[in-house]
Amino acid sequence: MDEIVYLNGSLVAREEARVSPFDRGFLYGYGLFETMRSYVGRVFRLDRHLARLMHSAGKLGLASQLDPVELEQAIYRTLEANKLLDARIRLTVAAGEGERGLSPPPSGRLTILVVAEKLTLPSQIYHQGIRAAIVSPRRNSQSTLPQIKSLNYLEGFIAHSEALALGADEAIMLNDRGYISECSTSNIFLVVTGKLLTPSMDSGILPGITREAVLELAHDLGIEAIEEEIPPSDLLRADEVFITTSVREIVPVVMVDGRPVGSGKPGEVTSRLMASYKELVRREL
Repeated sequence: MDEIVYLNGSLVAREEARVSPFDRGFLYGYGLFETMRSYVGRVFRLDRHLARLMHSAGKLGLASQLDPVELEQAIYRTLEANKLLDARIRLTVAAGEGERGLSPPPSGRLTILVVAEKLTLPSQIYHQGIRAAIVSPRRNSQSTLPQIKSLNYLEGFIAHSEALALGADEAIMLNDRGYISECSTSNIFLVVTGKLLTPSMDSGILPGITREAVLELAHDLGIEAIEEEIPPSDLLRADEVFITTSVREIVPVVMVDGRPVGSGKPGEVTSRLMASYKELVRREL
């Protein structure tokens, strides 16, 4: 079956989708995106994804031209058109055509694109874990950019490429103050002496939807969770490390900078949270 995408109010075949060469999302990275996951045809915490998008759109002067109800309908129309139940979904909102340069956005039409693809994830990442490495690019904790999913993702690309060159699967980024911030495409958690640690919001991180869910689950399970500035040296004493994303959920990290984390296998706290997250998805959907 040909892939169908949603573009500016219409469902079209992928090869027929066209975006203006003067779209400011293409020219300047002026726009936002959200990546989501559907289970049996329902998107997990779609309301939280759209709330984050609208909050970020407000910072970019785009919120007045967006309707969360229409965006939700666009997502489900795309899923249905592709006959997908378990899917990876990306919603992209770009500033559209406008004046050249850095002028504020006029009231012209935004570019709205929804792409849904069949979800395929290697099962071994959950059973065996992944490797991570601290990389040289830094997050600017004073900038607003880390807190929104902007179309400018160059920093993440550079970080991820460096991690791959180091033989790792994921990049751990520090911030301008030298503390752990986040990974190139995910939030990060550490388990130290039974406590769950994750970088605080002022560490220059994206407020992840799965990160939020994990903090809720930790509270329900009686696991003390602390949001604070975390020095990279804590990675050496961590019993467990894991990352979170909306698509991959919770993924154990078993090696950092070539050194095993704890026993070098997915840990007990990580496994409990993985199981609880799956139950949360079943309960909410």
